[in-house]
Amino acid sequence: MVFKKMLQALGVGGPSVDTVLTNPNCRPGGFLEGQVHIVGGDHAVDVEYVAVGLMTRVEVESGDNEYQTNQEFHRQRLTGSFRLEAGARHDVPFRFEVPWQTPITEVYGQHLHGMTMGLATELEVARAVDKSDLDAVQVHPLPAQERILEALLRLGFRFHKADVERGRVYGVEQELPFYQEIEFYPPAQFAHGINQLELTFLPTPRKLQVVLELDKRGGLFTEGHDAFGSFDVDYATVDQVDWTAQLNNWLQQSARRRGIF
Repeated sequence: MVFKKMLQALGVGGPSVDTVLTNPNCRPGGFLEGQVHIVGGDHAVDVEYVAVGLMTRVEVESGDNEYQTNQEFHRQRLTGSFRLEAGARHDVPFRFEVPWQTPITEVYGQHLHGMTMGLATELEVARAVDKSDLDAVQVHPLPAQERILEALLRLGFRFHKADVERGRVYGVEQELPFYQEIEFYPPAQFAHGINQLELTFLPTPRKLQVVLELDKRGGLFTEGHDAFGSFDVDYATVDQVDWTAQLNNWLQQSARRRGIF
């Protein structure tokens, strides 16, 4: 009897949890729907709660060191406490809101290299280890984000990679403790002065905030440095603007003003 209780405390013979998403594809500010299927084990348990949360891989700078960690950034409790009898099935439907500033993971049907996103399900059982499940999620860009990405590609910029960095972006509305950087290789007309361009999207329900960073090439007697620029995109008028021309003008002006060319 004592050994059986020890096994129960370790989760042996306990309930299983499986989350099924109706559609794993979403956009920032949208939602994910699905059901959590819970099946009781060989003994009854008291479930404290069932919760789901979005997780991503975040790069953290600490002093002179850098490391990556998995970070949950939005969480929703789906149930309160309930009794789950042995072998019983309990299904929990849910509708989970995706934060507006959730990093994107897919562009034009292609996965962004360096990005990881998943919906974690947690089943908290009294006096036993947690049961969990993790499901991959694909976050696609908003139409306004697509317009900016399309403009950069038309200018000849090429995707390199993307990552998520813990920290704050100065001068913008930021709701999460991290931000995404999408890195591009420059086209020929910029390549002699720029190593790469880094793009950060920070959407809100009212507007899309865009931050651009130019990584300047260092010369033989000079050090490279970064040039920043930011602007807002109005969702209602995004299709009325020639973003290719707008971005080209900004890049040319910014490069000349900072002596990149």
